[in-house]
Amino acid sequence: MATAKGGMEAASDEARDDSLRTVLIDAAKAAALMLALGVPILLLRTDQDMSNRLVLLPRFGLLAYAVVIGWALGLMRHLGARGRIVFAGLVGLAGYAVKMAAGDGDTIGGFRVDLLAPALSSFGILVVGLLCVTALYLAARSVPESTVERTALHVPEAVEIWGPRVGLLLLAAYPLLALMFAGSAGSIKWIDNFGIQIMIYIMLGWGLNIVVGLAGLLDLGYVAFYAVGAYAYALLATSVIPNTIPELGPWAFWICLPIAGILAAMWGVLLGFPVLRLRGDYLAIVTLAFGEIIRLVLINWIDFTNGYAGISGIPRPSFFGFPFNASDEGFAATFGLEFTPLHRTIFLFYVILALALLTNWATVRLRRLPIGRAWEALREDEIACRSLGINTTNTKLTAFAIGAMFGGFAGSFFAARQGFISPESFTFMESAVILAIVVLGGMGSQVGVAIAAVAMIGGTELLRELDWLKTIFGNDFDPTQYRMLLFGLAMVVLMIWKPRGLISTRAPTVYLKERKAVSGDLVKEGHG
Repeated sequence: MATAKGGMEAASDEARDDSLRTVLIDAAKAAALMLALGVPILLLRTDQDMSNRLVLLPRFGLLAYAVVIGWALGLMRHLGARGRIVFAGLVGLAGYAVKMAAGDGDTIGGFRVDLLAPALSSFGILVVGLLCVTALYLAARSVPESTVERTALHVPEAVEIWGPRVGLLLLAAYPLLALMFAGSAGSIKWIDNFGIQIMIYIMLGWGLNIVVGLAGLLDLGYVAFYAVGAYAYALLATSVIPNTIPELGPWAFWICLPIAGILAAMWGVLLGFPVLRLRGDYLAIVTLAFGEIIRLVLINWIDFTNGYAGISGIPRPSFFGFPFNASDEGFAATFGLEFTPLHRTIFLFYVILALALLTNWATVRLRRLPIGRAWEALREDEIACRSLGINTTNTKLTAFAIGAMFGGFAGSFFAARQGFISPESFTFMESAVILAIVVLGGMGSQVGVAIAAVAMIGGTELLRELDWLKTIFGNDFDPTQYRMLLFGLAMVVLMIWKPRGLISTRAPTVYLKERKAVSGDLVKEGHG
């Protein structure tokens, strides 16, 4: 027995050594990849000297930090859930300790113009960083992992019942909380740039989730319906209503909102007809072309859309006929309040909140109806869907039309909020961001899409508030310049950690006695 036990321990130690060797090799590959990407992107920075000549400033310190981060991500891949949490916490504490020890950060970032000093200091950062991160990995590697195999996500009944209610209550109280903690002047930024902007993308993500997540139709031109809704409201509110029935001017938003959604739905049907027989990559290419066609039409049809100049002077929404201005007929004077632009911002937040909740409610209800089950059947296997007698033509067209309608609602609100629109606001990048929100959140998951939108859009806005990072990377460091780089890195990390998105469960719409969520690993997703 002792001999057998000793043999098992020796085999275990040998397996652990092989595993550690594999881990270090993978970490080295990740660090080399980060180095290869960092040399053309991070190493050199263009600037102008006193003679207005273009000069190149080396940034060895930032490149060293990037290599250390790549090494850490390569190590984290081989940790379990608990180990990743412990490892991330230890790395964060170590980074904070380095920040406190660095003081002003004159040498730690290695941002000097001369070549020798920053290269030497950056080499020290690289060596010390790799050794420290490896030591922290070895410490986190010893954390025991749970041996319970999880095949499904069981949400407690109390959380399932009270979670949405508490979340809705917090959303309704968000403007009041922003006023309480940031004051009347600082709350505008948190309500508008964070609250309203995030809610717009949540609504867009939920609309695209019908097409991509439920019906399984890859759409890369969703921004086209967003643009149709925005231009429909702008043209109707600035040209049609003032020249025909000017008395309806204060009600322009509420009149044009459903019209914009209907027009966007019609364009969704027009897109759906040519692509009925297309699947997968071919469908993606056609929808991408459709989005670009709409953008080029908006640019070149100058007599109708005003081209690159856009449409300005778009009426803002009113409180059901009471405009948000300082006149005697305005909202503040009617209700005996002191006029402030904050009234309109808070009202716009509640409008987009209501529109987003309407989108979520309609999606959840439709998913339980036969049309929603037909969407999911189409997503899993189109051939089997046809063999069951489901009309795939109507199923695809309804998915495109309903998803486009919610995109048109969001576009109409966007135009009313901005007061100005142009084709520059509806580029392919918008479609890519919306699709990334759906994929990263978990296709078919309403909660996952909302979480992904908060993380992506809110994280982008938070980069403007990270001036304290200059104490680590130097005064020339601007976090907003690396927005797309951080965005791509976050996508890669999330796809490695959660390949099926943040929430990869399928909540069945039909069940016998008890509803149980099914793990995404047990669900086969089609490409139809």
